[in-house]
Amino acid sequence: MVLIVDDIRANIIALKKTLELHNIDVDSAESGEEALKKILKTDYCLIIMDVQMPGLDGFEVVKILSGNQRTKDIPVIFLSALNTEKKYIFKGYETGAVEYITKPVDSDLLILKVKTFIKIYEQQNELKIMKDLLSKEIKIRKEAQDNLEIKIAERTKELVQKNEELELRNHELQQFSWVVSHDLNEPIRKIQIFIKIIKDLYLKTDDKAIDYVNRTIKSAERMQTLITDLLAYSRLSAQVKPERTDLNEVLQEVLSDFDYLIENKNATIKTNELPTVDSIPSQMRQVFQNLIGNALKFSGSEEKPIIEITSETILEKSFDSPTSPEGNFCRITVKDNGIGFDEIYLDRIFIIFQSLNDRQTYEGTGIGLAIAKKIIEKHNGLITAKSEVGQGASFIIILPLKYKLK
Repeated sequence: MVLIVDDIRANIIALKKTLELHNIDVDSAESGEEALKKILKTDYCLIIMDVQMPGLDGFEVVKILSGNQRTKDIPVIFLSALNTEKKYIFKGYETGAVEYITKPVDSDLLILKVKTFIKIYEQQNELKIMKDLLSKEIKIRKEAQDNLEIKIAERTKELVQKNEELELRNHELQQFSWVVSHDLNEPIRKIQIFIKIIKDLYLKTDDKAIDYVNRTIKSAERMQTLITDLLAYSRLSAQVKPERTDLNEVLQEVLSDFDYLIENKNATIKTNELPTVDSIPSQMRQVFQNLIGNALKFSGSEEKPIIEITSETILEKSFDSPTSPEGNFCRITVKDNGIGFDEIYLDRIFIIFQSLNDRQTYEGTGIGLAIAKKIIEKHNGLITAKSEVGQGASFIIILPLKYKLK
């Protein structure tokens, strides 16, 4: 809205009609005092001010407006027929007016200037609104950022504390495992010794009693194996520094341990050159022991066991990665011609205590493959298997040649 300030009512009416013809909202005041009262109550986008008025003249009114934070940006056009000298024009600009027009007035030029100043005022208001909104947004985001940083710091502190507690509990659990292992193994060992003494000294002629004793000894051996496997599984949580490991040496040590079983089953072992990797040798030995041990155990009764252990260098950490001598990973496959299994049970075979076969026929604790999986994952690798019932099984391992221990 435009405010016209003039002490002559006829001037107000004439100018008001000119502006209203161009759809410009107009308000009026017939003195400087009245104008100030209206300006304090209403927001105007432009003031057209007469210079010469009784009481407060136009210069004084504009000076007052310029000193007020709320009204200092309202554009003012001085319109005067009497004060046309340069000194009055200069004074008008000095007080803060945006334009000083002398009469007679070109109405088209006046309308153009009025519209221009209205447009500028509206744009300034829009910019001010945007600036206020932006300031609020910045404030909100800063508060959110501050709150987030506080929450992150609190959460980090909490996680550090929880991690320290977890490490303490883990250490306690390992100590507990060692103690339990010793305390459980000792009475089992004594049971085996005394049962064997009873068998050798007092049951030589009683076939039924000997059968019962043999079953008891077998059960004690299974219990001892279970305790050993559980202890091995619990040890995997300990952090051990990796070292350069020639897997050929590890494999030969494992095959040497299985000499008697390999010879007894008349098994054939085929290997190619394995890589040297960053690993924990004792843990990789466990992996080969479990995989080769399973291949010998589940060999079936008709064909002689054939176990193939092969390796190739690959580009990516993927079971389907193409081979490349420049790759950073190796793919190791342990393949056998044993009884195999249905691949619908693939997820189960790597879970602790899960076994797909009759434990009366095939002895085991159901921990071996779970240990192998945990070791391979600890080495930042992957393990899976492919098999069909009666067609053998292939266990596939992906390992980085160099890695940082998790």
